[in-house]
Amino acid sequence: MLLDVTQSQLVLVDYQARLMPVIFEAPLVVANAVRLGQLARLMAVPVWGTEQNPSKLGGNAAEIKALCAQTLSKMHFSAVEEGLGEWLRPPAKPIAGNARSLPKHLQKSATNESERNTIVIAGCEAHVCLLQTALDLLEDEFDVWVVTDACSSRTERNRDAAFDRLAGAGAELVTTEMVAFEWLRTAEHSAFKSGLVLIK
Repeated sequence: MLLDVTQSQLVLVDYQARLMPVIFEAPLVVANAVRLGQLARLMAVPVWGTEQNPSKLGGNAAEIKALCAQTLSKMHFSAVEEGLGEWLRPPAKPIAGNARSLPKHLQKSATNESERNTIVIAGCEAHVCLLQTALDLLEDEFDVWVVTDACSSRTERNRDAAFDRLAGAGAELVTTEMVAFEWLRTAEHSAFKSGLVLIK
């Protein structure tokens, strides 16, 4: 199964000022997160951010925050506990018109037609906030794709343990370039040249 750009949303978790200096391979991780955000913007994929206890850990890196439609401040390690799920899957709009005008079996169901159930997620720390958010998203029946080269923890061991657990729970593990080329699908895509510049 390949990523479908029309079904995707991007979540960037906790790339925060006071956290990043102690994160393993932080410059590479932030660069890939920025690339993901730019690719998402290029291809009309919604981008969301989270910040863990920003009064203590600072806000997200400015270049990441600028790419996000909204940034959720949280105290729970899982952003789903603080309302991320409602951003990703807004409540369905009520059926318009007189509900009694058609028999029940002919009425449209109250689903959100623009629903995007594929969540591409990356962030820090991989074994804490990223892991708990991704596991809760899986529990809420989202398809979760974890971008491994845009995730990290203070130690490589903790990061890798998170990837093992996420894969076992049903998340897909991918890289930034995998996401880019699966969103594009073809060299004839109108965003291909611009996307290639971001990737290289």
